[in-house]
Amino acid sequence: MPFIYHFSPKPMSSRQYDACIDALVAAGAGSPAGRLYHVAYGSPDALRVFDVWDSNASFEKFGESLRPILERLGVDPGAPDVAPVHNIILGDT
Repeated sequence: MPFIYHFSPKPMSSRQYDACIDALVAAGAGSPAGRLYHVAYGSPDALRVFDVWDSNASFEKFGESLRPILERLGVDPGAPDVAPVHNIILGDT
């Protein structure tokens, strides 16, 4: 069953977000197994992140790479809102 993870870090700038993505890619975790969808949104000085994962276990595995990177960047992600997904509808692209 998929789960959503919604993070509202105590503000994370677009600069910090971009540095995090770069570090994840460099660590081989830029496209982690089990992540179905990722969105970063909000103002450049206070981004939020919304992910859909195939399971809690996949997210926890990814967290092993993510947590140290966020710590190095001084980003406190806070506790995510987590909920099971009832339905996903993808638009035509």
